[in-house]
Amino acid sequence: MITLSGTIIALIAATLAYLIGSLSTAVIVCKMMGLGDPRDSGSGNPGATNVLRMGGKFPAGLTLLGDALKGFLPVVITWLLVKHPPTVALVALASFLGHLYPVFFDFRGGKGVATALGALLGVSASSGLLALLAWLACSLTFRVSSLAALITFALIPVFLAITGETVYSVAFIVIGALVFYSHRENIKRILAGTEPKIGEKKKT
Repeated sequence: MITLSGTIIALIAATLAYLIGSLSTAVIVCKMMGLGDPRDSGSGNPGATNVLRMGGKFPAGLTLLGDALKGFLPVVITWLLVKHPPTVALVALASFLGHLYPVFFDFRGGKGVATALGALLGVSASSGLLALLAWLACSLTFRVSSLAALITFALIPVFLAITGETVYSVAFIVIGALVFYSHRENIKRILAGTEPKIGEKKKT
């Protein structure tokens, strides 16, 4: 049963998660390390893959970790405080939306893969582990980060069904749809055979 106090708590939690998600790790790391703005360099995406091309493994690793924690921590903290799966699902979606459309960075965000996977690990460690294994297997097989992400997010509802965490399925179906939308240019390049492999610079 939905109560007024429960609704208020859910809205507050989602708002805080969105604000946390709005902290663009890639922009912060790149500016601290003198690499420039990732939104204006390389692929223009403020994510770990573009930072890898711009500055190498260390700043890319920091970006990946920060983006994942933006999804993981709000979800885990919300669960510890309220233990209400619909609220946790809303928080997962809100942190992801913060990354895509960050209020602190002119709403120019990344594609949300690491943040969404971090949130998934928070709501279901087993489903998150399956998703990470799927992403790793696809990355090693195809060497194309965007393709690995797309395959992984298509499989996440299946992983949630396998682990019995279907209460989060709707949230991650929405997240998956937005991941596909944010990768629309990548999909065109994949179909054209021009999508760069991991570690390569974007083809012109």
